[in-house]
Amino acid sequence: METWKLSTDPQFVTKVRDVVGIYLSPPENALVLAVDEKSQIQALDRTQPVLPMAPTTPAKMTHDYVRHGTTSLFAALDITSGSVIAQHYRRHRHQEFLRFLKVIDAAVPKHLELHLVLDNYATHKTKWLLRHSRFHLHFTPTSTSWLNLVERWFAELTCRKLRRSAHRSVIELERDIRDWINEWNRNPKPFVWTKTADEVLDTLAAYCTRINDSEH
Repeated sequence: METWKLSTDPQFVTKVRDVVGIYLSPPENALVLAVDEKSQIQALDRTQPVLPMAPTTPAKMTHDYVRHGTTSLFAALDITSGSVIAQHYRRHRHQEFLRFLKVIDAAVPKHLELHLVLDNYATHKTKWLLRHSRFHLHFTPTSTSWLNLVERWFAELTCRKLRRSAHRSVIELERDIRDWINEWNRNPKPFVWTKTADEVLDTLAAYCTRINDSEH
């Protein structure tokens, strides 16, 4: 069984064309960053030590665990190089997003414009951006996390690091994630978007036709 959800955003087509357009043809003298936060990452410690992988035997860990708190990871993926700007915060409010924007602003050379791909979460619409003209926002339609490339990077973090780790504190969890990000940035690999906006929209239209037909 698989779940699915279709966007009801009235500007769906316009937003898809905008985001896909900037993926396929990034503007010159600019950096395109796919931005989002992975909230409530839990510091989980297993009740028994993790047993390492061995020939013919997968790694094993207990089903039971102990929670030791949570952290949120704000990340900005450079769609061209694959490198990531990231920062941990214990909460994910408007204030933390603003602090992260300032981290991005300081990290990127001043001569480059910044084009940010974001979802429609209310905290992403801070008035601070209106006073900083180098930032240009490109919002994905509602319920389309698959359109934000940083979500693909979050999946790598989850599969390669978080699912295989145990942490006895939030500090230990954050340090482990920072080490993994530093290792990623030594040899970053971009996720290359290949479909045009028309191809995306045609695929969705065909899917909608199919599920409508199945109701009759």
